[in-house]
Amino acid sequence: MAPGKRLLNLETMNQAVLHVRVPVQGSVSARAVEMQKEINQGIIKPFRSITKCHYADPQAMGHKPRTFLRQVVALCTYPDLLDTDHFAEDAKHRAREILKKLDNGSVGSYNPNFIGRVMPPKIAKFIEQRDGGVPSDPRHIIVTGGTSKAVLNVLALVVNEEEPLKTGIVVPVPHYPLYSDAIALFGATKVEYVLDEEHGWAVNVDRIRESLRTARKHCNPKVLCVLNPGNPTGHVLSRDNIEEIIRLAAEENLLLFADEVYQENVFAPGSVFHSLKKVLFEMGPEYSDRVQLVSIYSISKGISGECGLRSGYIEFVNVEQAVFRHFDILKSFDIPSIIAVLALEVLVDPPQPGDPSYETFQAEAQNRLSSQLEKARLAEEMLNRDPGIRCSPIQGALYAFPCIQIPERAISLAQEQGQAPDVFFCHLLLEETGILVDGTSFGQEKGTSHFRISLLHPLEELKSILEKIVEFHKKFHREYS
Repeated sequence: MAPGKRLLNLETMNQAVLHVRVPVQGSVSARAVEMQKEINQGIIKPFRSITKCHYADPQAMGHKPRTFLRQVVALCTYPDLLDTDHFAEDAKHRAREILKKLDNGSVGSYNPNFIGRVMPPKIAKFIEQRDGGVPSDPRHIIVTGGTSKAVLNVLALVVNEEEPLKTGIVVPVPHYPLYSDAIALFGATKVEYVLDEEHGWAVNVDRIRESLRTARKHCNPKVLCVLNPGNPTGHVLSRDNIEEIIRLAAEENLLLFADEVYQENVFAPGSVFHSLKKVLFEMGPEYSDRVQLVSIYSISKGISGECGLRSGYIEFVNVEQAVFRHFDILKSFDIPSIIAVLALEVLVDPPQPGDPSYETFQAEAQNRLSSQLEKARLAEEMLNRDPGIRCSPIQGALYAFPCIQIPERAISLAQEQGQAPDVFFCHLLLEETGILVDGTSFGQEKGTSHFRISLLHPLEELKSILEKIVEFHKKFHREYS
């Protein structure tokens, strides 16, 4: 081996990777890890442990899994349990039916037939029921290993490096950082449109048009991403707003990418989830025959919050079969765990009225939504007590994304330290209270500062967390004004 530098180093590696910034590995999160180590070593802090509020992992926060789902998965994983009396009869029946379709009746097999042939018709039926009878073609549904892989696979299909202009991906601001990272990784160009915070984080199509006009000078915008319900904003798009988006996509010849993973997490009175596909088809053939749509769903969020079981689906609309066949090849890089797929099977084909597990399954869902609504209202009320914090109404998803005022002196100090003002705020909040929230990872309108906080802690604990944040922000203002 020739002397000199090793082959793989910062200069020779894929430079696109350098632009990927995973939020849970940001400077605030890194400091939180250090602080927890210091606490474990006996170093005295004003708190006993770090309070993680920067990401949404329901079961890590004490949420119990859905009973029927776990029973079916457990029975399929260890069929000897079918001979015991510890499980509901409909869970046993479902497990027996699934085991008949697994290769050699085992979750230890790859089970490509179950994933690729058995599941798509079940998912299509679920989509049709959700959308009031709008047809869904199982041939255009792919089971994936979670949302992240779904986004990466779609971009792998869309981004064309051989074209003279880079591919433009149009994303809302704010948005979940996965999109920025995936766009950077594929060498595409991010085209941003700012959501209208003053009007409940609505999509302003005039802002998108302006972004497109500017972007076409240096890239070729192809995909318009819509997050509904929104992460981190917690908004739910109105039907009228969705119609505007679809008309724009038709006018501008854009592929619509609908991130609808929080579709079950809609809890505010008067708020209703409308899938982009349902609205598209109800607008008639003028749009339903023309607009191309890709939508994704995941078991990580929703009511079940199965973050550790990575599975979901992608549905394609108006994408020609020849292109879809190539995407079908890409899925060989994304073989989901069969156990995760069994959880997806339960969620798209839940217990029905009259089944022994139906009442419990429905009650678990309703209790979860009622709890989310209570926590959302608590967050809005408590954060808005501080005149320096403005929290828009939270209609769905699992977060609050309040706008915070930061004094000029704090902004200057943040700039001196090479930090965004809200990251500076989050660092100080962490040091004084032990509360870990995330700042700029999601993007925001220029001149504003925000942080995202998950609303998954138990109610009384969340109340205490919010009280500490409000108290700290007031002190922060006094100190830096």
